Amino acid sequence: MYYIVAIAFALILGSLAFALYFVMKDRGTSNRAVNALSIRVGLSIALFVMILVSYHFGWIHPTGID
Repeated sequence: MYYIVAIAFALILGSLAFALYFVMKDRGTSNRAVNALSIRVGLSIALFVMILVSYHFGWIHPTGID
């Protein structure tokens, strides 16, 4: 489960990097940056839901800060 979370986080950061690239390259002439940011939001929501479901089924456990 930890690998899936790490991969999803890397995909979220990659989508954010693509959005920055498209903003700098296109200068507002296309919707590619908006699409990349939409994908990032979707991936973030999916990751959040996946973490909640994983906790519910006991696949991951919370750890406290001691």
